[in-house]
Amino acid sequence: MFQEVLSNILKLYDYLLKRTDARVRDYPLMQSPIQMTFILLGYVIFVLYVGPRYMANRKPFHLNTAMIVYNFSMVAFNAYIVYEFLMSGWGTTYTWRCDLCDPSSSPEALRMVRAAWLFYFSKYIELLDTAFFVLRKKHSQVTFLHIFHHSVLPWTWWWGITLTPAGGMGSFHAMVNACVHVIMYTYYGLAAAGPRFQKYLWWKKYMTAIQLIQFVLLTVHISQYYFMEKCEYQVPIFIHLILMYGTFFFILFSNFWIQAYIKGKRLPVSNEDKPKQNSITTVIEPVVVANGKHLENGTVHYTNGIAHNGKVKEV
Repeated sequence: MFQEVLSNILKLYDYLLKRTDARVRDYPLMQSPIQMTFILLGYVIFVLYVGPRYMANRKPFHLNTAMIVYNFSMVAFNAYIVYEFLMSGWGTTYTWRCDLCDPSSSPEALRMVRAAWLFYFSKYIELLDTAFFVLRKKHSQVTFLHIFHHSVLPWTWWWGITLTPAGGMGSFHAMVNACVHVIMYTYYGLAAAGPRFQKYLWWKKYMTAIQLIQFVLLTVHISQYYFMEKCEYQVPIFIHLILMYGTFFFILFSNFWIQAYIKGKRLPVSNEDKPKQNSITTVIEPVVVANGKHLENGTVHYTNGIAHNGKVKEV
């Protein structure tokens, strides 16, 4: 029985590898699913076991500069991905309805292949989000939703661009996701920049709403397939998977929204609107001390004064 199951799995694996699109075979991490599977397994082991134990007896790293560079780099990268998706179909020749994958080697088709791979590769860069959590000892932010989202999405997208790299209606959710990440990483970058940018973060409460809108958009778009008289999309199983993906994550993020903003279980104690860095709620309550420095993240910096309950006692 076990041997039969294993044999069928290997046959399916060989069949899928043979169907790998020749236009994407030479891209990094595309030769076999084994590489990306080991990377993602290593990611899960690091965030759940190795990282927390390494940091157990160490102070949190102060990574503000690295986070600023990382977040704004991701803004630029995702903006470029959105631009490439638009220029390779979604803003040029696509109907936004039953758009098929282009099997040709036309410049536009090859451009879509490259855009799809860039989106896929960006999911590995985003694993650094969790690394920042672990190294800053923000373990409460390493939730099931966070780990599941960051580990499952790149794994499923490997199969997506292996079999259907040239876009079509199945790539709409990737373009929307890259748009959302432009907004999210802009927020995270400003939050990491310090309290002087806090006044620009009034839209924090809309971040989860933006995520929910994303899943509604991709679900509505992909649902068109079921109401068309005829749509010969080459790999219809991806249509079903994208619909399940949108619905599943809408439910998960809706639950987060209810817990955080309706029941208030994740709201900060203070009434002040505290910025969030890579989904990290950071307490920033400035307290001026004698040298003009501030109390940031619970740390008082001073040269000639001691802060007592928000007041300065001269030495």
